[in-house]
Amino acid sequence: MSTPGRPEGTSIGTAHRIVASAAIALLVAACSSTPPPPDWQGNSKSAIERAVAARLNGDARIEALEFERARREVARTGRFDLAARIELTRCAARVASLAFEPCTGFEAIRDQSGAAERAYADYLEGRALAPHEIALLPPAQQIGAGPGGGGSLKDIGDPFARLVAIGVRFRAQRADPAAIELAIDTASAQGWSVPLLTWLGVELKRAEAAGADEEARRLRRRIELIAGPPKSG
Repeated sequence: MSTPGRPEGTSIGTAHRIVASAAIALLVAACSSTPPPPDWQGNSKSAIERAVAARLNGDARIEALEFERARREVARTGRFDLAARIELTRCAARVASLAFEPCTGFEAIRDQSGAAERAYADYLEGRALAPHEIALLPPAQQIGAGPGGGGSLKDIGDPFARLVAIGVRFRAQRADPAAIELAIDTASAQGWSVPLLTWLGVELKRAEAAGADEEARRLRRRIELIAGPPKSG
């Protein structure tokens, strides 16, 4: 069965795994209720699944459409906490592929958001959090906020949450080579081309800086396989 608006190459299984991610888990937890749930819950959940999947697979048009749909559905509730979580999900998807932009959608409603949402926003920015703020994060990102290296990140079972955690560490200049390798392996296993290309680019720069010419050539070939050969002219 196909999903309307689903980007080519994104499986239903992948979308469902994305829902278990840190930011989306915040939204789903807030939306839990006994059947039958209101329409806005299912509509916003489906829209945000498709938006994140589109982001990870490089379909900017579908991403924008689905995030806007999710915003509209949540706006019907008049709840700032849910609106904040939509914006944080969008920003988390960018952090996963090292697109470090201001989370402007959240910042516009920061003052109306709760402590958990503010802590998560600060976490995505790569800021150091106090212990009581770390305790407000989703469990997967509590691991990411810890001081350890790539080993502890492997304990994050959800692939999207793992990429977000590694992206945060990279932003805070705390990602060791094992974490970068884990990010590459995670994105590759899921077929998420956007973060995979970004993380391979990070590894390529490391290889070039170290004078590891053979490794750099291998990485360039892998990047070309994903992105296609460079355009001439």
